[in-house]
Amino acid sequence: MTSQKVREQFLNFFKNKEHKIVPSAPMVMKNDPTLLFTNAGMNQFKEYFLGNTKPTFKRASDTQKCLRVSGKHNDLEEVGKDTYHHTMFEMLGNWSFGDYFKKEAIAWAWELLTEVYKIDKDCLYVTVFEGSEDEDQLAMDKEAYDFWKAIVPEERILMGNKKDNFWEMGDQGPCGPCSEIHVDIRSAEEKAKTPGAELVNMDHPQVVEIWNLVFIQYNRKANGLLENLPEKHIDTGMGFERLCMVLQGVQSNYDTDVFTPLIREIEAITESKYGKNEETDIAIRVIADHVRAVAFAIADGQLPSNTGAGYVIRRILRRAIRYGFTFLDTKEPFIYRLVNTLASQMGEAFPELKNQQQLIENVIKEEENSFLATLEQGLVLLDSVMKSAKDKKVDGDKAFELYDTFGFPIDLTALILEEKGFALDTEGFEQALQAQKARSRAASEISKGDWTVLEQDTEQEFIGYDTLEAQVKVVKYRKVTTKKEGDRYQLVFNLTPFYAEGGGQVGDKGYLEAANGDVTYILDTKKENNEIVHFAENLPADLAGTFKAVVDKKQRQRTASNHTATHLLHQALREILGSHVEQKGSAVHSKHLRFDFSHFAKVTPEELEAVEQFVNARIAGQIPLEENRNVPVKQALEAGAMALFGEKYGDTVRTIKFGNSIELCGGTHVQNTSEIWHFKITSEGAVAAGIRRIEAITSDAVKAFYQENDATLSDIKGLLNKAKDPVKAVADLQDENAQLRKQVEQLLKEKAKGLKSELLNEVTNVNGVDFLVKQVDLDAAGIKDLLFEMGANKDNLFVLLAADKDGKALLSCYISKELAKTKELNAGQIVRELGKYIQGGGGGQPFFATAGGKNPAGIPEALDKVKEYLN
Repeated sequence: MTSQKVREQFLNFFKNKEHKIVPSAPMVMKNDPTLLFTNAGMNQFKEYFLGNTKPTFKRASDTQKCLRVSGKHNDLEEVGKDTYHHTMFEMLGNWSFGDYFKKEAIAWAWELLTEVYKIDKDCLYVTVFEGSEDEDQLAMDKEAYDFWKAIVPEERILMGNKKDNFWEMGDQGPCGPCSEIHVDIRSAEEKAKTPGAELVNMDHPQVVEIWNLVFIQYNRKANGLLENLPEKHIDTGMGFERLCMVLQGVQSNYDTDVFTPLIREIEAITESKYGKNEETDIAIRVIADHVRAVAFAIADGQLPSNTGAGYVIRRILRRAIRYGFTFLDTKEPFIYRLVNTLASQMGEAFPELKNQQQLIENVIKEEENSFLATLEQGLVLLDSVMKSAKDKKVDGDKAFELYDTFGFPIDLTALILEEKGFALDTEGFEQALQAQKARSRAASEISKGDWTVLEQDTEQEFIGYDTLEAQVKVVKYRKVTTKKEGDRYQLVFNLTPFYAEGGGQVGDKGYLEAANGDVTYILDTKKENNEIVHFAENLPADLAGTFKAVVDKKQRQRTASNHTATHLLHQALREILGSHVEQKGSAVHSKHLRFDFSHFAKVTPEELEAVEQFVNARIAGQIPLEENRNVPVKQALEAGAMALFGEKYGDTVRTIKFGNSIELCGGTHVQNTSEIWHFKITSEGAVAAGIRRIEAITSDAVKAFYQENDATLSDIKGLLNKAKDPVKAVADLQDENAQLRKQVEQLLKEKAKGLKSELLNEVTNVNGVDFLVKQVDLDAAGIKDLLFEMGANKDNLFVLLAADKDGKALLSCYISKELAKTKELNAGQIVRELGKYIQGGGGGQPFFATAGGKNPAGIPEALDKVKEYLN
């Protein structure tokens, strides 16, 4: 059975059980502060489990793209070493929101596996929560046991402990016992030797869990106590890749048609063979797994970067690159070439792969080029570290610096050191790594208290599109503590005019005013599990009272101006650069806006000017806002509204239209484009391959920009003696400066020529080498010319010259090429090592290199150390 058929039969089965088939949510989380990525099928339904939103359907089913890079079996560095764990995977799931419970979930799971997929019942085992004797004092899940006993022989029902059979969303929130279904796909001979029951949850590659049925019936409070939920829910998750392994009769996920097309392509490109060598096999599995994770993330709008979710994606891709580099001997980019195979294979189920294929390929290729250059640089640095190592053992701190500062992988460091006969201080490296992790954890640690509920109000209303003030009641609140901000309070109101951060737009600020005039300032507004949460430094005195909630009008107006400007900018870019332009991200603040878009060339000054003029023409045109709420999403798209890849839309949407610009958008906007006043681009540049970024300002920020420029121009005129034409005056100064620079260069050359004879007379013989160290009064260019002229006269020369120019130290080292080879001398390494005396660094080639530093006082000590290189 093909993987496509497996997916299709699952969804059809639950469709026939009256489940709504919902699309996969984006793999990259946009509005959940607790997660960077979707790591389980239930993530998109959290608000229903928490009771924050009432679902419009009671039953749902889907196949969800997920990403996991941490946890028991999902540590990134372990993926690829076995045949059944992955970073990116599909999770098939079915859900009940206060509808059916254990009986139906168990019966349907068994029916699907044994009657539809025809899995041999004798290969299956099920687990049931055995209860716990810890502080929770939970009883065995007898209800689930009895349901299983009606359809499964008792010897195939196994008791599971809390670690394996009690599921929790996190430290707080909905949770409950679960039943896992495991499959034993070993040979008959192996089964005869060891019963499958003994291998369940023992990490055996052929006795694996394929489906987890979670019975959500409790809520974990911040104090650790459990309370019963008012409604019970079902949350199941089945690993798609593992299910395909079972149904296709193979012994590894990587032998299924989910992975074999990618593996064949990797074999062809790298001229390697899967199944012949363990190291090669692991490398091929790593690359096949990781290209999926990276491609899906980019398709969902997450580019590799140095922070947050982007850092995770960069780590995954770089791990794939280094496995190719180390074990498949690939020194050129090649992973991007796998995207076409992936898109052909999975594009029908996930069309975003085909729609974004060109972008995915370009981004991956650029990342490959960049990291391969990093690896080359790291090899040079590692060589330097080895030369300075004592007793052929590399210090753990040095290895960690290579890893942390230069991005050089520790496993590659260890491999090279072993080949060269060096030892690695792994304990020291691990200590440095754990210290960094501890610092990072401490900085981001958040402590959340339980919600104190004052009023039951499941439907919270946002009224901020129509008003900036409202009478509100506090429905619930809790205390939140972070190292950075200390104690804060989160408040939820029955209704609110405050816009919560989302869609790239920042959250509103403002205040609450009590009846007695006391004010509580709202510092930020965010959305969490579909609730609008307001942040404050303190709580109002009378929480039971009614408050006047007031949004900061000036900030909202500026933010609205910038948000409308992003829509007009998007329209302008598509008109001027072409319809290939798509929004790839935005940030809308009160003082500025940022807009990322797909385009494969630098935007020229003429194009930028045309974009500015286009937007400002729409501002001058005084175009009114046409807003439509609760429009069926299909109707909105048919009307021409633009949707963004990587965004999750509900059944109904809001459309924002200014003239011919129409987009799906939940943000705040001006009522008329004239309110923006003016639009000004402040910068344009590349973010990644095929992704450009424009930063711009509007409204008051533009006025401030022009006022500042006017003041700067006045200052320049003052320096130019009130020149009537300051541009011509500056051009004249530049011409004069160029002429003077030429004269100075000529004088320095003449000075260097005179100095050359003097220095050649000072050369001494040290261990058979013509040797000279000296401090001179020349700049870097003059020193270089002097050294090469001296080198032309001698073929056995080692010279190091130093200079103190404008409070900065310069070191320049020249070694005759033949001398560098025969004596194994390296000018680049020498100046790097001497750089510490001048509080700087540098590098270059073996025969010529320079270093700069901020401590000229260290020059004498650096010069004293040079002779040691000839001893």
